[in-house]
Amino acid sequence: MTSVLPVRARLTGLSFLGAGILFVLYPVVRPYSDETSLSGAAAMASPAWMAAHLFAVAGFVLLALGVLGLHLLLDPVLDRPLALRAAVVTWIGAGLTLPYYGAEVFGLNVIAARAVRDGDASLLALADEFRYGPVAAAMFLIGLALLGAGALLAAIAAARSGTLPRWSAAPLAAGFLLFIPQFFATPAIRVAHGVLIALGAVWLAVALWRLGRRSSLPAT
Repeated sequence: MTSVLPVRARLTGLSFLGAGILFVLYPVVRPYSDETSLSGAAAMASPAWMAAHLFAVAGFVLLALGVLGLHLLLDPVLDRPLALRAAVVTWIGAGLTLPYYGAEVFGLNVIAARAVRDGDASLLALADEFRYGPVAAAMFLIGLALLGAGALLAAIAAARSGTLPRWSAAPLAAGFLLFIPQFFATPAIRVAHGVLIALGAVWLAVALWRLGRRSSLPAT
């Protein structure tokens, strides 16, 4: 077990680091425009639109893997499976969120490309029908809320573990608790939100790598 712990800590740290990088690339690469116009259609039809949303998709996957890694690292030293609860909530949240992002990546891209090709901005009304449909919107909002709750539970588990710094996962949790509100903000604030997640991910990754290094040192 002692030989597994350092590797597990480093891989978990890499998962969080990768997620942080992807979540800052998402708002930076994403094109912003009036999404009721042909310029907005051109933005949604662009490779940058697809790349940005695929960054987010991969980021959610790495976040879920990172929280699972925390469960494997922390629950053995906790008196209850708090990190397991964080992992379960996070995975359910990711499962509910990712279908919406898949439609944003591929469905909206196809609709927008057709609008540009036909010179018909009215086709973008189909995007709103998808985005604000009751089932799609409910799944998306519940999924993001669960991701925030999972990140918060993970931060509490880290704080109580005694093996990681008390606040090591708090900034990352704050970033995911703010994920829904940031959609209503300006592009600059959305980028700042991505930076918050990235900084939180780096901070947690460093704490995990230090844990892995301590665990690999021979006893004296």
